[in-house]
Amino acid sequence: MRFSRKTLGIPYAVFLLLFVVAPLLVLFYYAFTNGKGEFTLQNLTDFFTDPNTLGTLAYSLAIAAVTTAVCLLIAYPVAYILATSKLKAKSVIIMIFVMPMWINFSLRITALKEILTLVEGNLARYPFLNSVIGMTYDFLPFMILPIYNTIVKLDGSLTEAARDLGANDRMAFLRVTLPLSLPGIISGISMVFLPAMTNYVVLDMLYNSTYIMGSLISSYFAAFNWHGGSMIALVLLGIICLFTLLSDSGDEKTARTGGALL
Repeated sequence: MRFSRKTLGIPYAVFLLLFVVAPLLVLFYYAFTNGKGEFTLQNLTDFFTDPNTLGTLAYSLAIAAVTTAVCLLIAYPVAYILATSKLKAKSVIIMIFVMPMWINFSLRITALKEILTLVEGNLARYPFLNSVIGMTYDFLPFMILPIYNTIVKLDGSLTEAARDLGANDRMAFLRVTLPLSLPGIISGISMVFLPAMTNYVVLDMLYNSTYIMGSLISSYFAAFNWHGGSMIALVLLGIICLFTLLSDSGDEKTARTGGALL
């Protein structure tokens, strides 16, 4: 038997079949069947007619959108200042932002909960605000790193050329730096928005909420309603895939158009 490089892909293909394709097939089976194993679309109908499910979806989208916006507002100035500064310790500062990710997730959220409890007293007073704070604290490094990596690789001569052509610092940033950094922004948004929709651990650890999609799916499976839970997970998977496709197409368009995008 002659060895080829394709042989190296066999373990990966087996892994995909066992841990990606097979679970998805099980998910599809339960989503489109009833308790008797018969094909049905009732689970899909229930998803779009149940006020509780739609309300949870809207709440999850709101938390994810606000968390992403807050992360972007914080991360872009930080990444821009670090990338354009002449500091010799840039890598050290970036490592400081990443270091909290090395600590156990439960310990970080527990510490944040103690701080918020000390400030607010009762965390149930501001559930949405606390959720955004917790999500931002957890996902901020995922927004900083891609934006920083994009800006630090930009050709500085482009900004200099814009200034030579009469643009001030603000116009050079808006017309050159910002458009060229959009791939990093899109990548950061994808890395924050998608997990924020389903990461119910933050909410549960802060004030035992069941409003987010991840906890709703968990409650369905805990109640042995695998069919309804599978349909919710499938619809959520479709939303995530659609968002990913849109972000990828936007990333490719940005890469082609460059600074002319804005």
